[in-house]
Amino acid sequence: MNILSLFPAIPLLMMLGLWISKNTKQIRTVMVAGSSVLLALAAWLVIAYLGMRADGQTAKMLFTDSFMWYKPLNIHYSVGVDGISVAMILLSAIIVFTGTFASWRMETGMKEFFLWFCFLSVGVFGFFISLDLFTMFMFYEVALIPMYLLIGVWGSGKKEYSAMKLTLMLMFGSALLLIGILGIYFGSGATTMNILEIADMHNIPLALQKVWFPIVFIGFGILGALFPFHTWSPDGHASAPTAVSMLHAGVLMKLGGYGCFRVAMYLLPEAAQELNWIFIILTAISVVYGAFSACVQTDLKYINAYSSVSHCGLVLFAILMMNTTAATGAVMQMLSHGLMTALFFALIGMIYGRTHTRDIRELSGLMKVMPFLSVGYVIAGLANLGLPGFSGFVAEMTIFNGAFMNNDTFHRVVTIIACTSIVITAVYILRVIGRILYGTCTNPEHLKLKDATWDERIAVTVLVIAIAGLGIFPLWMNDMISNSVTGVISHILN
Repeated sequence: MNILSLFPAIPLLMMLGLWISKNTKQIRTVMVAGSSVLLALAAWLVIAYLGMRADGQTAKMLFTDSFMWYKPLNIHYSVGVDGISVAMILLSAIIVFTGTFASWRMETGMKEFFLWFCFLSVGVFGFFISLDLFTMFMFYEVALIPMYLLIGVWGSGKKEYSAMKLTLMLMFGSALLLIGILGIYFGSGATTMNILEIADMHNIPLALQKVWFPIVFIGFGILGALFPFHTWSPDGHASAPTAVSMLHAGVLMKLGGYGCFRVAMYLLPEAAQELNWIFIILTAISVVYGAFSACVQTDLKYINAYSSVSHCGLVLFAILMMNTTAATGAVMQMLSHGLMTALFFALIGMIYGRTHTRDIRELSGLMKVMPFLSVGYVIAGLANLGLPGFSGFVAEMTIFNGAFMNNDTFHRVVTIIACTSIVITAVYILRVIGRILYGTCTNPEHLKLKDATWDERIAVTVLVIAIAGLGIFPLWMNDMISNSVTGVISHILN
């Protein structure tokens, strides 16, 4: 079996193991074993990929494999990875591993919850390794479908409303994607749905590209919280259980940015060049609007949800700048934001599990009561506002530097507007940290609370190490991503 096929196969085996598990101990054993194997396999993939590139392998995709699935439309199960895909696979493996420990003490329906959680993981991993448009779309759907049940059954607050809203919005995006994929396939006159082969043909007429590009970009952009299609995101994040929020914001939303770059812009380059200004304006609005909206929220999850709208908007903003520096920053931002927001949602879930509130007006002095969780929250906040030494600084500075390389007035003005989000982010992050962690604990019941358990410490520590590691030693990841981004940008511009 191709090494890449193990990534969706292992969650399937985990589902089988969960199905035959008889008690909580067996369920936990299956999840820890499976997620540990995924993380080790992802780390091995990174090392092997870098080794092959160092040895002079220059193919666009490595570890490729393909076999026929459906002959009438020439649909293949085609897999392969470049530096962008490898980074996303590593991110997904880290979130699945830490999400397992974040849900360690789930009280109701643990077995069924993890079954759907693993099913969602199948879709995520399958999406990032796919080179066939239809296979990619299939895994995309697999990743979306479990969200309704995971939120609607195990969520909190207005969970049924949030689950339905999320599902309807994302299914609308899926409908656009299916139309766009078929349009690309028939419009190109291709005899295959392989992304690389369609790109090499480069024969979709500009008139058709102008039709399919907005459809495909919006289809993926909805999942990437593109304004004004972002409204599902805050409600979905706020109602989702902790591990689902981590995987949803940390990985699932990255499918949107990845798809916009890998499919919409790569396969429809001329239309991307002509129409990108429209989406640059929309993404700039996402960046600033999301940050301002986070400032006025009082629920910890809504604050982080609107922060995610802003940071994911920055990903789409960067890829639309169409230069290697900005696009490299976009992928670094996907990786950085995935880790940061997973840490935030993990910590918020842990704080809520103890205090039974997410309202910042009812929380204060938590640093004295639960110092480990509070320090973790401070680190997540500092990374989010772009403090040097953490992953957020590396990603955002790369994006803004790349965006400002476009020396025309339009690009520089929108870049300056997007840069204001740095200041706004600092306002709401420091406001929340000061309000809930410092000062006097005004609720006497909170003084009786305990700090993080061993399983929670594992989840938080792994994410903190990843965030700090990417911030302190970014060059190896930056180089791996940049080499792959260069080929995509060259194709778009030539």
